Amino acid sequence: MTTAGNHAAVRRETPDCLIVTGLPGAGKSTVTRRVAERLPRSARLDGDFVSRLVVGGRVGALGEPADEAARQVELCNRNLCTLAANFCDAGFTPVIDWVIPDRAQLDFFVSLLPARRVLFVVLAPGIEACRHRNTLRDPQERFFFDGYEELDAAMKRELGDVGWWFDTSALTAEESADRVIEEARGRAPVN
Repeated sequence: MTTAGNHAAVRRETPDCLIVTGLPGAGKSTVTRRVAERLPRSARLDGDFVSRLVVGGRVGALGEPADEAARQVELCNRNLCTLAANFCDAGFTPVIDWVIPDRAQLDFFVSLLPARRVLFVVLAPGIEACRHRNTLRDPQERFFFDGYEELDAAMKRELGDVGWWFDTSALTAEESADRVIEEARGRAPVN
């Protein structure tokens, strides 16, 4: 088969779009990195990185003014979906690492990824595990977040019946990544 034929064969089946979310400290960055490294053709899309592409005038997701923070979150979500669609179309599995706090944002992602199967995995090791994992990070990488209970309750209320809620509290990042690769197609489809 020619090189052009190989590219056509790779592009025949559109890869799934994998979204991995969870509370801050759930292990999203580590697990998505390990998943992407294990897949034969993949791209890891880090929502924190994409959101920090805005430099002048940047407002964090929970920052003020709230309307500007929401506008920048929507811009980040659009950019993540555009990148995911482009990678999918080129035969790469996009592995998105981002906090998706509610059904409206998940529905927004799905609407921007038409004709693609979206897999939604919520890493759910529990609030105390997330807090503990934050203390183990390099001091430069630690985050300060005091809304665990509220975010956890909101995510469970809005997204509790969607995708795969995966308790990773007793697993290493490698074990979690292996299970995501093995089980997400069967347990995490949104559409």
